[in-house]
Amino acid sequence: MKVLIATDKPFAKVAVDGIRKEIEAAGFELALLEKYTEKQQLLDAVADVDAIIIRSDIIDAEVIKAAKNLKIVVRAGAGYDNVDLEAATKAGVCVMNTPGQNSNAVAELVFGLLVYAIRNFYNGTSGTELKGKKLGIHAYGNVGRNVARIAKGFGMDIYAFDAYAPASVMENDGVVALGSEKELYFTCDIISLHIPATAETKGSINYELLSNMPKGAVLVNTARKEVINEAEMVKFMESRPDFKYVTDILPGNHAEMQEKFAARYFSTPKKMGAQTAEANINAGIAAAQQIVGFILNGDEKFRVN
Repeated sequence: MKVLIATDKPFAKVAVDGIRKEIEAAGFELALLEKYTEKQQLLDAVADVDAIIIRSDIIDAEVIKAAKNLKIVVRAGAGYDNVDLEAATKAGVCVMNTPGQNSNAVAELVFGLLVYAIRNFYNGTSGTELKGKKLGIHAYGNVGRNVARIAKGFGMDIYAFDAYAPASVMENDGVVALGSEKELYFTCDIISLHIPATAETKGSINYELLSNMPKGAVLVNTARKEVINEAEMVKFMESRPDFKYVTDILPGNHAEMQEKFAARYFSTPKKMGAQTAEANINAGIAAAQQIVGFILNGDEKFRVN
């Protein structure tokens, strides 16, 4: 069995060493494709592999077709919209993610961005505090639960909405469960986004929804770029000079946002949520363990297709 790590943005060496240990202990071969610059390099590398570990790399129908022996793809991280699930399913390829491995890293970044925003981007003027503010967590998965945990330390009032999580899960964590997106945005001073990019959610953070937020509101997005209706975000920020938006996902209209709202908008140059040594190691080793479990024992616990 041959396992390929295909990473345009490589894992840290310690993570690769951990992956290698898991793979070779199972009697499998490990191959590396790092910092590749052309898709053809990926197509060539997958030709004889049984399993692939990726990060944000694109595994589309062409890649799956080129990988004649492919049995499993594991996305080291929570999101998996960079994998063509339909093509994988048609080819009999299992696709997994590694939920929870990056969750604390993303949650900590939420608060790094929030403190930066409410202190007016450290421009020397008087800002405000998180203590006593109403925080709304939009989607209460692994990251959302970590956000709630950290928010308690700041002394925030914590609310959440998740169409798929039972209210009891949130309430057991001391979080107030609300019944709709509109109610969450109407109630909370700060919203932290953790929804996936699906047909239902793409573009759903729009002018109408944001208009429910109170004066001085802040939106932080460490989820996905696609969930924001970028044109309507501009329209909303033009109409609400009190509103701030911070994210670790560079918008497609970043230049316009920067030009118009420099004092109320910030984005990191690239996605930063999982960019910690700990998350890097955790997600990579989990991916390796899931491949071994799938090939040797048929374990499909984290299958997403």
